[in-house]
Amino acid sequence: MRLLRYGYVTAPVLGALWSFVAAVTVALTMSFVTGDGFRPSAAGVLVLGAVTGALALLRFSGAALVLAALGLEALGHWAGLGALRTSGQVSAAEAGVMLVLLALAVAVPIRVILRDCPAGALSRHEFEEAVIRFLTGFGYVFFTAIVIIPFYVMVMTSLKSQQALLQNPLDFSIELSRGWGLLRSYRELFVDFGFGGYLVTSFVVSVLTVLITLLFSIPGAYAVARLRFRGRAVIGRSILLIYMVPMIVLALPIYIAFSMTGLRNSVTGLIMIYPVTTIPVALFMLQGYFRGLPAEVEEAGLMDGLSRLAVIWKITLPLSLPALASVSLYVFMIAWNEFLLAFMLLDDPSKFTLTRGIASLNSSEIPRQHLMAGAVIATVPIMALFLGLERFMTKGLTAGSVKG
Repeated sequence: MRLLRYGYVTAPVLGALWSFVAAVTVALTMSFVTGDGFRPSAAGVLVLGAVTGALALLRFSGAALVLAALGLEALGHWAGLGALRTSGQVSAAEAGVMLVLLALAVAVPIRVILRDCPAGALSRHEFEEAVIRFLTGFGYVFFTAIVIIPFYVMVMTSLKSQQALLQNPLDFSIELSRGWGLLRSYRELFVDFGFGGYLVTSFVVSVLTVLITLLFSIPGAYAVARLRFRGRAVIGRSILLIYMVPMIVLALPIYIAFSMTGLRNSVTGLIMIYPVTTIPVALFMLQGYFRGLPAEVEEAGLMDGLSRLAVIWKITLPLSLPALASVSLYVFMIAWNEFLLAFMLLDDPSKFTLTRGIASLNSSEIPRQHLMAGAVIATVPIMALFLGLERFMTKGLTAGSVKG
């Protein structure tokens, strides 16, 4: 371990490790975009990273380090010892793009990771800082890949023709020559499969679920957080116990009860049962926030003659808008993505929610690209909503966690 605390050892080691991360990332990117085969070579990756890391200690500029990595990889590629290997189908232009991307992906991050790293003995702070930078970069790449790769495969598959999928199911490149024909699967979903109605149904059910959840959870959370009554502590601690009961355990009783009361195969039944799954978590989130609000403000309102309900409406709720926004977004996402109850209770296609409609596409008689297009339609709205309101959700989840 002490040997690693020297720059001339730390730099090549971290460089080699980062080179592996970069090579895998570039190989996956090129393979998905072009449809051709790219794969890392262990020996070439280690050599490229170690040499680039050693050169970074010489305080090369960013451009110089990129050019050095590019020259080294080009030489290795010409000699058959490069960090990335390609199949015989790769064109010269694709190979050139690969070399440039790899040089940038290796040299620029390594220069950042080894910034201010001396060639000699490293202090504990310098060593840990370099390692933390490497781990931070790796975390960004890893978790970004986990999110982007499935979404990319889903989108590219939805844009494929049936003939292209049968010829090479693993080719995720885009056929720009098809023009507007790329969107054929989406057009057929709305025209032939009624996905417009599914979207409307899911939106209505999700919005009503949010409203009903807030209607019950706001007074419930306020009572647990502010009012004094026997059993308050027990109720406050047991709220999440209901949420922890697996829905699959309740599926059969719900199915029987809804069948006997005529609520099965109806949107009304979903609107009644969805809040049951969301109210506990909303109660838990809101009670923590309400406890963090200054009680003196509410007491001043009571002394001015306001009733308890007026205090909640005029004082507590305006102060709780970040929490209400985060709870609303979270509940909306739960209702929008819910599948088990919709699959179990709905049989009439005219009443399907979006998730239930997508499940109906999972058939050997329906092209696979239609299923992927349906998944994109279900994912994009909730993703846009989350990204647009993410700051409110973050603020609502963290506000009230620290008092004072």
